[in-house]
Amino acid sequence: MDRCILLRMAWFKKDKKPIQPPADKSRVPEGLWVKCPSCSQIIYNKDLAASSSVCTKCAHHFRLTASERLKTLLDGEWQEHDRGLTSTDPLSFTDTKPYRKRLETSIAGTGLQDAVITATGTVAGMRSSVAAMEYGFIGGSMGVVVGEKITRAIERAIAERIPVIIISCSGGARMMEGALSLMQMAKISAALARLDRAGLPYVSVLTDPTTGGVTASFAMLGDVNIAEPKALIGFAGPRVIEQTIRQKLPEGFQRSEFLLERGMLDMVVDRREMKDVIARFLRFGGNGRPPTGRAIASRPVPATAAAGEEPAS
Repeated sequence: MDRCILLRMAWFKKDKKPIQPPADKSRVPEGLWVKCPSCSQIIYNKDLAASSSVCTKCAHHFRLTASERLKTLLDGEWQEHDRGLTSTDPLSFTDTKPYRKRLETSIAGTGLQDAVITATGTVAGMRSSVAAMEYGFIGGSMGVVVGEKITRAIERAIAERIPVIIISCSGGARMMEGALSLMQMAKISAALARLDRAGLPYVSVLTDPTTGGVTASFAMLGDVNIAEPKALIGFAGPRVIEQTIRQKLPEGFQRSEFLLERGMLDMVVDRREMKDVIARFLRFGGNGRPPTGRAIASRPVPATAAAGEEPAS
């Protein structure tokens, strides 16, 4: 009897081996599905890509990379400009880690040299100069290189007499470059003033998020300002404002629909319709109105390295 009890106890204490999958069958690969952060819908990646990264159930707009935005807006191939421009860390800035290290990490992670891609291509057959900001590169922050590349894109448009489209997705001016980054606000705004004097249209597309010095400068200077649904758009963050004024902000504050109601935006457009809306505006504006007749001052633009003038798709 005692021996039976001991055998049973030994059986209960026996180590259980995990069940191994058959060697001839592979596991389901990861990354095939994504969960919508708004409605928790599980979406097949190919279906999400087919809908321009917009949830098919609740229309939540996922963030896109700069190259993905160019693909959704431009027809076929485009020509990228100034690809080789890179920050030189002018202030030798260090916070929790050196700025140079942050740049190296972002370059490796995004494949870009800085937080914007500038290109020329066609939108519904109309040649345009386009700049798309990359949030994955230090929060899409605007430093000297971003300011220079966007300014060159505007000056290129003036020279070719074509419209400008800037897609903003940024946390604002890049603190690691101090006052030099703040100077880009005036620099880009001055270039847009020359574009206006040349009588050429400028379309500003604001996506989630567009904040800080970008909102305070070129993002709000468009002949038409278009935002994606529920995009966060503002200068200071809601938490900072609440702590400053010590009041509870209204629901939906700094979201694109809230700003549209108060006249800060011209329209809020679903991403799947964005290209058609912009094309309609460009057809209406054409190459803009005739120049004002005043001389349009422009600085000499350095020749772009051959490596930066490659077609992309």
